Amino acid sequence: MKSFKYLLGAVMAAAVALPGIAAKAETTKKHKQKSEDVVYADIHRPVPEKFQKRVVSLRTSENPGTIIIDTNNKFLYYVTDNSHALRYGIGVGREGFGWSGVVKVQRKAEWPDWTPPKEMIAREARRGHMLPAHMDGGEDNPLGARAMYLFGKKGDSGYRIHGTNQPWSIGLNLSSGCIRMMNKDVTDLYSRVPVGTKVIVIGPGNKQGNVVLEDRGTDILRSLFSSLGG
Repeated sequence: MKSFKYLLGAVMAAAVALPGIAAKAETTKKHKQKSEDVVYADIHRPVPEKFQKRVVSLRTSENPGTIIIDTNNKFLYYVTDNSHALRYGIGVGREGFGWSGVVKVQRKAEWPDWTPPKEMIAREARRGHMLPAHMDGGEDNPLGARAMYLFGKKGDSGYRIHGTNQPWSIGLNLSSGCIRMMNKDVTDLYSRVPVGTKVIVIGPGNKQGNVVLEDRGTDILRSLFSSLGG
């Protein structure tokens, strides 16, 4: 029993181990789960098919190369031309940690290190979850295979687009504000996105302003032939 409790504690710590990994109660049709229940219910949850990478027909006024993040529907769009985008499934901020705005990719890193903010370490310590002061990059690192660091007018926003060692969390509101992706998807996006890329985050507060975003569904041919769809 002690070993089971230790294992559960370690899993919960990993689930909250960064701005991009945390435990939040997911609202279902029947009831609202407690954060602890998410681990039991979803830790072996397969990623729903709709959150797999797709080429979609998209109506937007944003230029090709722009990233648009729809936190309500858990999709990240990479605009490829005037009428198409690559759409990826994402995990987003839990209640109280959602945000919106226009930022840019200022820095990129492969298999990034992770140094949790002091306030996060203190917050999780109060919950009984002891976070490391620093973690080297690797498969066990909550930031996953790649990270893109988002900066605004005032500098580092503290938010990242990054991979995850918990793919079951894609499609859920579990993070502390970061945008997490499956490692294969963040690696793909990372290869396309240069430093300076504009990122629009549609979310609470409407700080992103008016954004034209109409997802018209999967472009089957472009999804089948990667040479056409990216």
